[in-house]
Amino acid sequence: MEAAPTKPEAASAGQQRAEPQADIVLGVIVAPGPARDVTAKIASELAHDLEALDLGVEWRTELAVDRLVAPPAQTTEIIDAARRKLLDEDWDLGVVVTDLPLRVGRRPVSRQVSPTHGIAVASLPALGALHLAPRLRRTLLELVGELVGDGGQWSGDGALARLRRRWGRGVLQELATDTADRPGALRFLFVPEVVFGHLRLLLGMVRANRPWHLAAGLYRALLAAVVAGAYGLVTSDIWRISATAGSMRLALASIASISFTSGAVIVAHGLWERATDRRLRDQVILFNFATAATVLIGIATLYAALFLLIFATAELLLSPDALASGLGHSVRTADYARLAWFTASLATVGGALGAGLESDEAVREAAYASSNDGDERKES
Repeated sequence: MEAAPTKPEAASAGQQRAEPQADIVLGVIVAPGPARDVTAKIASELAHDLEALDLGVEWRTELAVDRLVAPPAQTTEIIDAARRKLLDEDWDLGVVVTDLPLRVGRRPVSRQVSPTHGIAVASLPALGALHLAPRLRRTLLELVGELVGDGGQWSGDGALARLRRRWGRGVLQELATDTADRPGALRFLFVPEVVFGHLRLLLGMVRANRPWHLAAGLYRALLAAVVAGAYGLVTSDIWRISATAGSMRLALASIASISFTSGAVIVAHGLWERATDRRLRDQVILFNFATAATVLIGIATLYAALFLLIFATAELLLSPDALASGLGHSVRTADYARLAWFTASLATVGGALGAGLESDEAVREAAYASSNDGDERKES
C-alpha cells in the first residue's frame, strides 16, 4: 500500500497545482545547410539563456528546419510563411534564422521583428564571419526581447530597466495564458475575454507597429488623399455642403470615412487572419485586433494631418471674399474649419482608393512597421 504524502509534501503539491508555472513555446526555424549547423546547438541553449533572466515563465524551444520560402523572397514573405508555421505548430513565438539577405524597401537590414505576427527574423550572412555563434546567440536573445515589446533591454538595475522587466513579465504571463472556451450561450463572451485578458500584450503589439507611421508608408494613398483634398478646396459645392452640415453630420462623416478606409485597407490586402483550429483562436483574435487598431489609428492620424493641411491651405489660398461669394454670407474662422473638416473626410475616402493600388508588400510593411536595425545598429 502506498504511503500517504506528508503534510509538507501535500502542501507543496497543492501550491504547485494552485500556481502552475506559465509555459512559453518558442519555435526556432532555421534554413537547411550552414544556418542549421550554426543554430542547432544555440537553439537548445536559448531556453537556458531566457530562463536565466527570471521573467516568471518557463521556456521551451523547438527547432524546425524549413526554408519557408524559395529565394529570392521579400522579407514580408518570410514573416508570413513563419507565421503560418507558428500557427501550424501552435507555438507562442517564433524566430527565424535565414541564409537570405533581408531588405525593407531597398534598405538592407540584419534583422526584422513583427510582434503582431509573433515572428522575428535574423539574417545569418549579415552577422559576419567572425564569432558567428556568440553573435547569433546574443541576437536571438535580443529578438525575443523585442517580440515582447521591451526592445530587448532586460539588463540593468535602473528604474527604466526594472519597469521594462515588469512590463515584459506581464506580457509573457498573458502570452502563456490560454483563454478557456465558453460553451453555448456564453460563447459570445470569448472575444472580450481574450482581448481584456491579454490587454497588455495587445497594447504592446499595437505600439510596436507604430501606427502613426502608417500613412507615410502608403505613398499612393497619400497622393490620392491630397488630390481629393485639393479638389474639395476649389469646388464651391463642397463649400456650401460643409457650411450647411451641422457638427453631428460632420462627425458622422469623419467616423464613416475613417472606418471605410480602414476596412478597405484590411480587406483589399488580406490583413485579416482566420483561425483554422480552435486552439489558435486566441492568437488569431489578438492578431486581428492589433491589425484593426493599427490601421484605425494610422488612418485617424492621416485624417488629422489632412485636416490641418487643408485648413492651413484654405486660410492661405481662399480669401474671405472668395469664400463668402460661394457661401452667400460673411465668412468666419469656423467656416474654414467646417470646410477642412468635411474635405478631410472626402480626402480620406480618396486615400482608400489610392490604398487599393498599393502592393500587398507595401501595405504589410506599413501596417506592421517591424523593428529593424538596418545599418544603424552595429554588432560589437
